[in-house]
Amino acid sequence: MTRFLVSDENPGGYKLEDILTTIRADVLKRSSKVAMDDRPEAQHVVSNNMEVLQHLTRAIELAKDSTRTLDKAFGPSRALEGGAPRVGVA
Repeated sequence: MTRFLVSDENPGGYKLEDILTTIRADVLKRSSKVAMDDRPEAQHVVSNNMEVLQHLTRAIELAKDSTRTLDKAFGPSRALEGGAPRVGVA
């Protein structure tokens, strides 16, 4: 069973891109709190967070692309109504 993502066992779950977008927003908020701290350790953390944000943005783009691909090929997901998965094995 998936904990966060939509699945047969968790039809009320989230789309991957939605979770990643929320995480990205949290990282941005956290980063803004240390951005003006000029200590080397704080600046190192800010630098790492900026790299994490780039990776999250790319992951969001990939997840959205997968959703568009599935929507185009099989129509919108019916998982919330208990529908079968669009790809894979139920």
